[in-house]
Amino acid sequence: MKLDAANLAAIIAMALATYATRVSGLWLLRFVRVTPRMQAALDALPVAILTAVIAPALMKGGTADILAAGVTLLAASRLPLLATVILGVSSAVLLRHLIG
Repeated sequence: MKLDAANLAAIIAMALATYATRVSGLWLLRFVRVTPRMQAALDALPVAILTAVIAPALMKGGTADILAAGVTLLAASRLPLLATVILGVSSAVLLRHLIG
């Protein structure tokens, strides 16, 4: 990819849009009383988003992807989210390399 002015402008615009959505969410939450139920929903969002991203790929995937999903599920029952994501990605890369 050639980094010309149009590509650079697009990258900067996307970065600003991403930053603006994150900051606006935090800013808006200052005006809302967060109930325990709302907090539970917010706490569940990362796992729900990861599931929505991974599930379609898993349905189309092969043996390596299914085995990596099993490793990830086992890790999720014992490890924090970041460690689970790292282990899941690592196992997917390794198993795809070994199994194909």
